[in-house]
Amino acid sequence: MFRFQDIHWTIRSTINIETIDPSLQSSPEIRSGSGNGSEIDFHLLRSPLSSFLRSILQVVTFICGTMAVSVKMMSLIVAALGVTSFIFGIIAENKKPASGTPIPGKGIVICQYPGDPTVVLGYLSVAFVLASSIAGYLSLFYPYQGKSVPRGAMFKSSSFSVFFNIALFTTGLAITLLVWPTVTEQLHLMRNVHHNVETACPTAKTGLLGGGAFLSLDSSLFWLVALMLAGNAREDYFDEIADKGANSESLKSSA
Repeated sequence: MFRFQDIHWTIRSTINIETIDPSLQSSPEIRSGSGNGSEIDFHLLRSPLSSFLRSILQVVTFICGTMAVSVKMMSLIVAALGVTSFIFGIIAENKKPASGTPIPGKGIVICQYPGDPTVVLGYLSVAFVLASSIAGYLSLFYPYQGKSVPRGAMFKSSSFSVFFNIALFTTGLAITLLVWPTVTEQLHLMRNVHHNVETACPTAKTGLLGGGAFLSLDSSLFWLVALMLAGNAREDYFDEIADKGANSESLKSSA
C-alpha cells in the first residue's frame, strides 16, 4: 500500500544532511587556522539545518495525510521545492567570495576567508532539489482516488518515458553541479593552512552553483511535465479498460 509515511521516511533518509559530510557527526564545529586564520562554524550544517528540513517534511506529510492528494497539490509541492532550491543556489553563488586573503607565516601561508553562507546555502539547495525530485518521482505513480496504474502501462507512452528520463538526468546533473562546488568550498575553508607560499587562496569554481541552481529549477519543471504526461497515460489506461469491459459485455449480450 502506498502511504505518505513511507514518503516521509524515504525523503528523511535520503536528504539527511549529516550523511553529506560524516565529519559533522563527531564535531559540533570545525575550526581551521590559528589566531589570524578563518573560523568557520559548521554546527549550522548539523542540528539546526537537519531539524529545519525534518520540520518541512513533517509539515508536508501532515498536509498530504489530512487532505485528499491530487495532481494539483503534488505539482505545487514539486514546484515550490524546486524554486526554493533555485533561490538558495543563486544566493550561494552570489555570496561566494572570489578568493581569500593570504597571510604569510614562517614557511606557510594561512588563507583567511571572509564569512559567507555559501556552504550552508549550497547544502540547502541540494536538499531541496532532492526533496523536489523525490516528490516528483512519487507523484507519478501515486494511486490518485485509489486507482493505481501499472508502471508498465505508464511507460508505454513514449512521451512520458522521454521526459521521465530527462527529469532523472537533469536532477543528477543539478545535484552534481551543486555538491561539487559546495564540498570544494568547504574543503578550502577547512584546509586553509598551505605550505606553498605562492598560493592564491582559491575558492570553488565560479558559476557551478549558479548552473546547478538553474538545473534544479529545470528538473522540477521536467518532473511537472512528466506528471502531466503521466495523467494522460492514466486516462488512456482506464479508457482501455473501460473499452475492454464494454466489448466483453456486448459479446455476452449478443451470445
